[in-house]
Amino acid sequence: MVDLKKHPFYLAAEQIKWVEDTLAMLSTEQKAGQLFCVMGGDYPLEQLKEMVRESRVGGILYRPAPAEEIRAKYAQLDAVAPVPLLKAANLEEGGAGAISDGTLFGWPMQAAAANDPEQTVHFAMSTASEGKEVGINWTFSPVCDLDMNFQNPITNVRTGGSDIDKVLRGTEIFAEVMQKSGIAACAKHFPGDGVDYRDQHLHPSYNSLTAEEWYASYGRIYQNLISKDLLSIMVGHIVQPDVEMDMNPELKFEDCLPGSLSKELLTGVLREKFGFNGVITTDATIMGGFCMAMERRLAIPAAIMAGNDMLVFNTNFEEDYAYILEALEDGRLTEERLDEAVTRILALKAKVCGEHSYTEISRETSEKWHRECVEKAATLVKNLKPEVLPVTKDKYDSIRLIILGNDTIPGGTMSDTAKCFLEKHGFSVDIYQPFEDDLHGTKALPDRRLTIYLANYEQASNQTTVRINWCQKHALDSPRFLNEEPCIFVSMANPYLLQDVPRVKTYINAYTATVTSVQVVLEKLLGEGEFTGVSPVDAFCGLPDTRI
Repeated sequence: MVDLKKHPFYLAAEQIKWVEDTLAMLSTEQKAGQLFCVMGGDYPLEQLKEMVRESRVGGILYRPAPAEEIRAKYAQLDAVAPVPLLKAANLEEGGAGAISDGTLFGWPMQAAAANDPEQTVHFAMSTASEGKEVGINWTFSPVCDLDMNFQNPITNVRTGGSDIDKVLRGTEIFAEVMQKSGIAACAKHFPGDGVDYRDQHLHPSYNSLTAEEWYASYGRIYQNLISKDLLSIMVGHIVQPDVEMDMNPELKFEDCLPGSLSKELLTGVLREKFGFNGVITTDATIMGGFCMAMERRLAIPAAIMAGNDMLVFNTNFEEDYAYILEALEDGRLTEERLDEAVTRILALKAKVCGEHSYTEISRETSEKWHRECVEKAATLVKNLKPEVLPVTKDKYDSIRLIILGNDTIPGGTMSDTAKCFLEKHGFSVDIYQPFEDDLHGTKALPDRRLTIYLANYEQASNQTTVRINWCQKHALDSPRFLNEEPCIFVSMANPYLLQDVPRVKTYINAYTATVTSVQVVLEKLLGEGEFTGVSPVDAFCGLPDTRI
């Protein structure tokens, strides 16, 4: 059985007794229910309350909504829960990952680009405070992936970059602050995303490193967190064939399963090789990477038998719950394995459910820290025409703004924010509308005009690429005349857009699109501060023409 006195739980005698007594009290059906973390918004509140009352739910995640609304829903569920609930959130980018009125502090790559551990501490403290504000006790973070493939549409700024040591240190700081605040960290996405250029949300993807390379990179990051008493790990629907076949030489490539279903990776590597004693949970089982790997009736119990303790989200809860009971009845899932999984779940609840002291951070302080982080992180990646900077009235009378991607950002729009800022500094500003223009030559280009591009193309699940989509009308918004008039390209969210504007002479990465980020970058362009950020990735994308 699970030793609850050892890492990462270190439970006291009375806590261990509670775990043992609760396990003994639960029926087999209730134990089966503890395996599930459901999406709260998928069920009417009354139905969800009934599921909780019957102990058929172990954890709940609500998508971001106003803090007052999230708090009220959890209060109603707590009132009927015979066993405390794990209240989960994707606290990756700040309190905004849990509450819609929370702070979008910045994606992990922003903190990494700041190149200052204190910024990661502030990031984690702000995030933990706003999570605790609504009762969150389990965060699906830190993201431990490495940005090894610039074409991957889902890792991107969600990671701390490609530098193993930087990601290792950043994830360690984030997890430590979270857990000291009473929120269990759940590091993800084991065995590691960012090698494949495809998205595991859509189908199983691959971490194709050799076993030696994997242990020296992703493996090292997870081993470090485990040694620092990480409480839980989330497993992605990512195949790591070389490590799996290294653990089990009888396996063939085509028989290797995604991490969420792989006994070799979960029991073999995490439990036996790395000595991890905390909770292991799948990533969302609604994702194509899980659904396509095996018939669902078999996959749901197989995930538990392979070494997962919990299952996140359901295509149909009643079906998935029935698959667990069916497997218990026919022996595909053993009572012993069920008890082991539920013991760990209860131990995690004993660790984080209830009152915990934490440092409360005001929204004003969070915003101040966000600004400081942006100021340190904004990165001047390329500047082959230094005379373009700073942007002053001595050089330019007017500025043309070209907005690419999503103009809407938390708190406003990029276009309004930039236009207002630049006009206050005396510039005439025009927001370019390509469909109102026609194809033309260069002789009529205005003198003393600067073009500033503001691009917001964010990483997101369920997309196959995150690239610039130019205007269908002759790509009139592209920088075709960059040799005739000066232009500056600012990517607010994606560090790899230089691949789409390789000949641009001045290029900046900001990593997180907020009103503050836009303002800070413009201040620096006007000479009100230096660009000090250090790129955590190869922003040139390994392409020779991006450097000329």
